[in-house]
Amino acid sequence: MTADTITAADIRINARWLIPIEPHGIVLEHQAVIIQGTRIVAVLPMAEADHQFRTRETIELAHHVVMPGLINLHGHAAMSLFRGMADDLPLMTWLNDHIWPAEGRFISEQFIADGTQLAMAEMLKTGTTTFSDMYFFPEIVAQMAHDAGMRAQVCFPLLDFPTVWGAGPDEYLSKGEALINSWKNDSYIMPAIGPHAPYTVSDGPLTKAVALSRKTGARIQIHLHETEFEVTDGLEKQGKRPIERLAELGVLGEKTQCVHMTQISDSDIALLANTGAHVVHCPESNLKLASGLCPAHKLMKSGINLAIGTDGAASNN
Repeated sequence: MTADTITAADIRINARWLIPIEPHGIVLEHQAVIIQGTRIVAVLPMAEADHQFRTRETIELAHHVVMPGLINLHGHAAMSLFRGMADDLPLMTWLNDHIWPAEGRFISEQFIADGTQLAMAEMLKTGTTTFSDMYFFPEIVAQMAHDAGMRAQVCFPLLDFPTVWGAGPDEYLSKGEALINSWKNDSYIMPAIGPHAPYTVSDGPLTKAVALSRKTGARIQIHLHETEFEVTDGLEKQGKRPIERLAELGVLGEKTQCVHMTQISDSDIALLANTGAHVVHCPESNLKLASGLCPAHKLMKSGINLAIGTDGAASNN
């Protein structure tokens, strides 16, 4: 082979093992990953790479597995600063008596910046390159993730009551739409709508969230059926399960990510399957807060797309 047929590239990674996305379920050995700019342009056996590519830099990983970056589809990054707070408590006690008061006292733009930086460092150190965040001051999270070169779905918070980020639903939605417009053409940042939960967001704001999603194409992520209390509360106050209420309001759909789903009936599974909604399973958080367990295998058997999340550090440690 002549020099004219050798392609120049920036980086070559020689991996002892490589796990590709496609084909699925295999492990390749002695593979070279060729990178040009910000893109992987080839994955091929090392022996073939010797004859096809010349790179400026070669990284030898003789004892490593090279694989796609992990995706954490649900978290509250800045809560890394709340790690270890209020252990051994059920969700509603944990939220009402400890987390929400602490947020009211400590949350600020600087808190979000510091906590998000810590969380991103921890994620990158352990192989997570894409994450979803649902927390206050999402504009700060978006900019920091972009600057770090991480991909992030940044969900702006939506609740019925005032917080440090806004006076109420209308302000959250206005700021959220501005966030979506600011990042709509970015290849790393994916703004999304984050109604907190059925018990903290009433019908009006949820309907407006659906309208904003349809207008902008933004995804919706919501905590749903996290505890038995949530489902019982919905039945008592609305006469229906929370997921049924969301379906009637148009919240469920192919752009909707339902986080937790530990309390699931067969009718719930049918709603998820029929609407194309996704489920984000946060096993460590559900175990720590004793919320229940998401029936992951049953959901997958029903054709429902299932992702994994950590939740915030305070409910995961």
